[in-house]
Amino acid sequence: MTSKDDPAPLPSRTAGSADITRGDLLLSDGRVKLADYDPKWPYLFQRETERIRDVLGAKALLVEHVGSTAIPGMVAKPCVDVVLAVADSADEDDYLPALQRAGYTLTAREPEWYEHRLFAGPDVNVSLHVFSAGCEEIERMVRFRDRLRANSEDHAHYVRTKRELAVRQWSRVQDYADAKADVVQEIIARAG
Repeated sequence: MTSKDDPAPLPSRTAGSADITRGDLLLSDGRVKLADYDPKWPYLFQRETERIRDVLGAKALLVEHVGSTAIPGMVAKPCVDVVLAVADSADEDDYLPALQRAGYTLTAREPEWYEHRLFAGPDVNVSLHVFSAGCEEIERMVRFRDRLRANSEDHAHYVRTKRELAVRQWSRVQDYADAKADVVQEIIARAG
């Protein structure tokens, strides 16, 4: 279902991809721009959480800070990833108009990948990932984050991997993300 406020179709992506429309802004001469951990990232996440909860109220069933900006000491693309669980992410009429009024822009619709919706934030580099409550992808994202927060060896391994891949040339940020997939899977497997 598409919202009356956003009738134009968005490009769909292949299952599991996460090619963010603005993602290529994080490339410089084909290389991924990584930043050292910034202590303001948790503050930016908290600000977005308040904005989301203000406009969605009880419809925001879960709001979590995920991705590398959620892991102290981790190098990251300077984009705060937020995951939002709603009752049914396919029912855009239930949440999309409120998010748009708050300044979020729908950038991707992936019905074939957990009914994922992706929004760009209104005033800072934020990627808001919307899934249905109970979606296994939310659990995977949180488990990965928690493992890297708790395990210094996996943390260091992931930093090395990111730095090694960031210096290569990429056509799209998604290609860089795909190149990390095996390491991410290894770390998630160790998380149990």
